[in-house]
Amino acid sequence: MRTQIEEIIKRAIAEDLGDGDHSSLSCIPIEAMGKAQLKVKEKGVLAGVELAKWVFNLIDPKLKVEVFISDGAHVKPGDIAFYVSGPTRSILAAERTALNFMQRMSGIATSTDAMVTAMNSAKCKLLDTRKTTPGIRIIEKWAVRIGGGLNHRMGLFDMIMLKDNHIDFAGGIEKAITRTHEYLKTTNKTLKIEVEVRTLEDVEEVLRVRGVDRIMLDNFTPQLMKEAVDLIQGKFETEASGMINLSNIKEYASTGVDFISSGSLTHQIKSLDLSLKSVI
Repeated sequence: MRTQIEEIIKRAIAEDLGDGDHSSLSCIPIEAMGKAQLKVKEKGVLAGVELAKWVFNLIDPKLKVEVFISDGAHVKPGDIAFYVSGPTRSILAAERTALNFMQRMSGIATSTDAMVTAMNSAKCKLLDTRKTTPGIRIIEKWAVRIGGGLNHRMGLFDMIMLKDNHIDFAGGIEKAITRTHEYLKTTNKTLKIEVEVRTLEDVEEVLRVRGVDRIMLDNFTPQLMKEAVDLIQGKFETEASGMINLSNIKEYASTGVDFISSGSLTHQIKSLDLSLKSVI
């Protein structure tokens, strides 16, 4: 994972720097040394401190970071998360890349924390989805974990999820599950299988066919969700998805479902307001 994240950071740095930070090169002496502080300007959950340290190190190993508030901490306006000190040009070159990552990660962690708190459930766990920003999924899913959520599959490769389109194209739930097992046997793969259902009749069909690890109950009302969970009786893991937000997540969590997945954790995010200011 570290290698993947470092590659993402390197691309972000290259995107920002191009052939040089000419603003700094033009007015900051090469020998100048400086210090800056990461200042919190909005209430939330801080995330990305560890990643920011990687950014500073990749820009210039001579930069030193003194951390006061770690990832996962609840913060408020005026809090100082860390100081970074060293060559002034290097601090300025790293500033925007570090902030861009930290602000988005903190926004995701803050949203995740709010959902987990609203669920108020020891049994039900909150999951993210694949609705992420292309190219930085691993970082956004890291932020979900910092906020108290769990990661669903990382991509199409690490779990089989038979969603509505797969089922429709395959010709129904039974055919989709049967063909999946044939595929796994042929390819000698051991992937978990999740199947999406849209009605109680679909649930009954999965219970008849079996051969899955988890049932995703998509766009069910809380009342129907509870009926479905009671029908499944713990034979398979259950996951709620669709129509779930901060205002109703507690009601869904109380239905007895094992997991709630929410794409909004990563694709409907307001970045947390942070700034990196010079200390003179």
